[in-house]
Amino acid sequence: MEVIQSKAATKVETSVSFKPEGLRLEPNPTQTLHLDGSLANILAGQQLDLADQDVVRLILQGNSVIDWNRAWFPDMATVDRFLRLHLIDYEDPMDRERLRFVHQEAVSYLQEHLGLHFPADLIAPEDVRDVFIHASHTGGFRRRQIQACAILKLMHVINHMEAAELHFQIPLSEAEIMDRAERSILQGADRMRSQGFPLVAFYGSRKTRNSIITKLLAKKENTAATIFDKLRFRIVTEKVEHVIPAVVWLTQNLFPFNYAIPGQSHNNLVQLSELFAASGVDEKGNPLPGLGAADKPKAEENPFSGGSYRMVNFIVDFPVRVDDLVKLRTGASLGRTVFSLVEFQVLDRETARRNEEGENAHELYKRRQRSLVEQRLKKGGRWRREQKTKG
Repeated sequence: MEVIQSKAATKVETSVSFKPEGLRLEPNPTQTLHLDGSLANILAGQQLDLADQDVVRLILQGNSVIDWNRAWFPDMATVDRFLRLHLIDYEDPMDRERLRFVHQEAVSYLQEHLGLHFPADLIAPEDVRDVFIHASHTGGFRRRQIQACAILKLMHVINHMEAAELHFQIPLSEAEIMDRAERSILQGADRMRSQGFPLVAFYGSRKTRNSIITKLLAKKENTAATIFDKLRFRIVTEKVEHVIPAVVWLTQNLFPFNYAIPGQSHNNLVQLSELFAASGVDEKGNPLPGLGAADKPKAEENPFSGGSYRMVNFIVDFPVRVDDLVKLRTGASLGRTVFSLVEFQVLDRETARRNEEGENAHELYKRRQRSLVEQRLKKGGRWRREQKTKG
């Protein structure tokens, strides 16, 4: 297999040849499509179900799961799959204790600080997973469903907050945690390829020290904490119609959708309102929120990219288990998982080719970025005033 590696990439995982002359695809005759049935239907042109529509909007529009008013967990199997994406195995006594601890913390906050009241089966459920089922209830009186959703939202926030605290307490470098996240994602790429997903490429890269310095100088808020894409992965699909199914696959198999970072998504490649036109209604036939003008592809906000540069990209806090790397003394209070920020870029092969042409060429991108940095360092605030005058 012949592979041409991107200059920025440190690793390449791909199931096809990637040649410069038109990027011709050489299919692997041994591949068979044994994807999840619903995803295979999407690839065949069928509409996303309501659950996947909500997840795709969340990811591509940079929304927050805190603003949801219902969940999509119809059965325990779905709950267990979601928990496994958080690296939680409900059959593991320690994981089960952790889940119950987070649930109790959430209920305590809602009762003590917001004065909310809950029925006994939500305060002390025999199985915490029942809360996920209650939050997904459809039809009839919805009070219990709304209450369960509120608990899940607090569990989401508390788990994230305590994972950050654990990250600060353990003697592991960012590079070590990033290494483990990278290995997990590349293993996911192997699974995606082995399942017959129409991939052209799935590879990762890390920003170099010089690239980070340049980006910090180019950003208005020049602090290291604002660099979200130190570890990034590019996924190139065969056709543009496969971009959304790729995002769905990632949220079903690689990371939990609720930890996509709000406000850090960009989409100027796919039109969501067209994608959901045939099935963008809830179970009662009412239009789902968010469809329409707000769903038009967002203009690329990166000032250094060419005007015709197209891509879907988003940032995820990727869960990483660390209990086998360091001795933890926090028990259920902080868990065994931390997070590592990862950027995912998803686009199709033809778009990837066009993104390397003319004004979109990577060298021109870097040149525009270096020019801005040079002007800013030389002129300071005068440079920004000049830019506003030109605008």
